[in-house]
Amino acid sequence: MSIQFGPEYVRAIAPYQAGKPISEVAREFGLDEASIVKLASNENPLGMPESAKQAMLAEMKEIGRYPDANGFQLKAAVSEKYGVPQDWITLGNGSNDILEIAAHAFVQPNQSVVYAEYSFAVYALATQAVGARAIVVPAKDFGHDLQAMTKAIQPDTRLVFIANPNNPTGTFLPAAELEAFLKQVPPNVVVVLDEAYNEYLDPSLQYDSIAWVRQYPNLLVSRTMSKAYGLAGLRVGFGIAQPQLTDLLNRIRQPFNVNSLAQAAAVAALNDTAFLRKSAELNRSGYRQLTRAFEVMGLEYVPSFGNFVLVRVGQDDGAGARVNLALLKQGIIVRPVGAYGLPQWLRISIGLPEENEAFLAALKRTLG
Repeated sequence: MSIQFGPEYVRAIAPYQAGKPISEVAREFGLDEASIVKLASNENPLGMPESAKQAMLAEMKEIGRYPDANGFQLKAAVSEKYGVPQDWITLGNGSNDILEIAAHAFVQPNQSVVYAEYSFAVYALATQAVGARAIVVPAKDFGHDLQAMTKAIQPDTRLVFIANPNNPTGTFLPAAELEAFLKQVPPNVVVVLDEAYNEYLDPSLQYDSIAWVRQYPNLLVSRTMSKAYGLAGLRVGFGIAQPQLTDLLNRIRQPFNVNSLAQAAAVAALNDTAFLRKSAELNRSGYRQLTRAFEVMGLEYVPSFGNFVLVRVGQDDGAGARVNLALLKQGIIVRPVGAYGLPQWLRISIGLPEENEAFLAALKRTLG
């Protein structure tokens, strides 16, 4: 009889599958890396801002020393930008880290966590990792049904995850709906508002979630530097909440979880408004480029408020995997979403104009 290590709920976890890296596709299909277009991981096609690069290079002279474990300079930059005290801030190794820390800090085994169908895969993984029970609320028009999520909260619920805009579908919840939801959530249930794609929202849709943090002690707002700020490879995120929550988060946060180079780059990027504006403008034009082509091709897509578009590439459940493989063979990396229960769909990150065009040309060849 073989020995089984670890609890059953950990053995049941299916590891997170990231978007294929360019080097792997080159090896697998015998392609030149320079010819491959990656539109799979919602990265900023502009890369990192020059300001962040210079800050990172300047920090290199201190790389032999440990990072500032408390991230004073980065917290100071976040504090100034969002108008909150530094003890309201938790730094993460990407916002993914914040999501997982929250699950460990607030949820015990067998308690419940509420999140929506078709929402970020890490919500399920973080729930499983602490032995909690997932309450998955059916999607409404590919997004969150907040009324149903309110009703789904049980006496043992300790955490609710909401992504706005939502990944992988790109849907958006207006401020009034979110605030109405927050008013109905029991005060002992922590709400994580995951705003990884907030910076891509049109200014007319922007809302002040930090004002809600001041009003609701059970609200944790999560942000990332990986998307619009272009620092995906450095892994920087942060959470903003009142001290009752951040005190617990920081008790279990790993020491030195954000490295020195990442902290320096993030401080510079947070203050680089010109780069952020350029990223948002490029994303809007790329979105129009992709969606207009989908309409001409007669393909259904979900209107998106992030830096990606979910598009249906066939009517049978093998369509997503089949089209994805055909695109990979042509050097185009996109994201299949069958694991989300969307086997007919692909998620396409918005790239540079020429990258979008290369994808569209390959898609047309694939679909005939």
